[in-house]
Order: sequence, then C-alpha cells, then structure tokens
Amino acid sequence: MSQIRGTAGYHLGPDHRPFGGPSMSAATSDPSPLDAIRTQTSKIEDMLDTIAEPIKPYLPAIGRFLIVVTFLEDALRIITQWNDQLAYLRDYRHIPWGFTHLFLGLNVIAMLFGSTMVIMRRRSEWAVGGLLAVVVAQAVGYGLIFDLNFFLRNLSVVGGLLMVFSDSFQRRKFAFAGLPSLGDEKDRKVYFQLAGRVLLVFLFVGFVFSGEWSISRILVSIVGLVACVMVVVGFKAKLSAVLLVVILSIFNVLINNFWTLHPHHPHRDFAKYDFFQILSIVGGLVLLVNMGPGSLSVDEKKKVY
Repeated sequence: MSQIRGTAGYHLGPDHRPFGGPSMSAATSDPSPLDAIRTQTSKIEDMLDTIAEPIKPYLPAIGRFLIVVTFLEDALRIITQWNDQLAYLRDYRHIPWGFTHLFLGLNVIAMLFGSTMVIMRRRSEWAVGGLLAVVVAQAVGYGLIFDLNFFLRNLSVVGGLLMVFSDSFQRRKFAFAGLPSLGDEKDRKVYFQLAGRVLLVFLFVGFVFSGEWSISRILVSIVGLVACVMVVVGFKAKLSAVLLVVILSIFNVLINNFWTLHPHHPHRDFAKYDFFQILSIVGGLVLLVNMGPGSLSVDEKKKVY
C-alpha cells in the first residue's frame, strides 16, 4: 500500500530519482515501524481467532455470567451475613431500624433478578438499570462514594453493564430487521459501546496508582496502560482486551486469593469482594472481544479508509 501511495498520480518510473535522492521504490519498499507493528499484531489476532474458534459461540454467555458474578456473590454475602449487615448500617451508618431491612432486601432482590435476567438475555435494559441502581445505592448506603479505589472499580463494573446493554441492541438488530427505528438503536448501541469500553479501563488506572512500587509492577503498569489506551481509542481493541484479561486474571489469582485466608481473617471478605469485582470487569472485556470496539474506533475507521 505504501508503494502505491508513493507513486500514484506521478508516473515515476522505478529508477527515477527526484532531487538526486534514492528512487521512490527504494524509499518506500521498507515498511514503517507502525506498519510492521500492525502486521505483527494482525498475525497475533489471526492466531488468537484460530485458537478461540471452538469457544467463540460461548463468549457472550461467559462474558455475561462473569459481569454479574459480583452481584450474585454480594447477594449471597448479604443473605449469609444478614445480622452483621444490619448492625453495620445501624451502628456505623446510623440508618434507622426498618430502613436497614428495606435497603438490604431491595438490594438482594434487584441483584438476584437483575443478574438472572442478564444471564438469560431477558429484558436486559431493565436488568442493567436495576444493577446500576444497586451500584449507586450501595455506594451511598455504605458510605463509599468518596473512596477513590471503590469509585474506579465501580466505574469499570458500570462499563461492563453498558457492554451488556450495547449487546442487547445488537441482538435486536437481527430480531427486528427492516424497522425504521433501527437507525436510532444502532446509534445508541455505538455510543453505549464506546462508553462501556472507556469505563472498563478505570479499574486498571486504580491499580496503577495504588500499592507499593516494584520493577515488575512498573512493567505491568506500562504494558497495561498502553493496552488501556488502545482499548479506549479502539486500536487493536480485541488484542488489547485479551491482554488485559490475562493481566487481570493473573493479578486476581495472585493477590485476591481469599481462599488461602482463614474464614475469620479480617481481610478475607475484602479480598473476596475484590476478586469477584475483577471477574465482572474481565467479563466486560470478554464481551468487548466478542463484539468488537464498534464503529467509533480506529479499527473501524481503518476499514472505511
């Protein structure tokens, strides 16, 4: 392509040397570093597509389950620790008796029904709306709205939910082919897809700016931040999402290994909560791998131009 661009419209022969310099064919025969990177990443993407071919039909289901797994775990934790949750809301958050029961009960119902509908692909819009309400309600109810790490993590969870919402538009496109409202739904899908993939990377931003620094942490942070930027702009977004899935999965198993802690260890619940939240964000990235970045991305613009 670079050779065609270099000589098109000028009728320069292969040995013609403008300004006494090297021939145009010699100047353009070697690919630029960016072209070489694109070639190599395209080969890697093709290889990953071949490897993932057997599980490709199951990626949407896997992604949706992982996205809601943190809500299912949270609902189970509230049910099994009901009295402790009530005591915390009453004694530390000073929520009156009765409202504490109502708050926890509505959260459990919304999480169980919303998660079930997401997994079953039923009424995804209502399910996502209910789960988004749970995220906001818990941030306010538990007094974590100003906790930066909690805030960034939940932005990423919201990003995963928006990917589910975008996927519901994609499915309706085939269900209602030919209706005039399709154009509007397609536009909404594109913007939700963009918002989803932007929000997904905030967890990694929180990871970079928290904890103790080491050589390995610096290297992982650099690679991860580059992948995050590529996901946001939609350049090699699928490959970048796969890279983030690998990094987050390894980090999750090594750092949030709650199963190694004693059942009464004070940090066990925190590690368990973080573990399932990261699983949810991994689920959003799996949906991104399956759906692609959407038309508002560098990858799609390259196909047009």
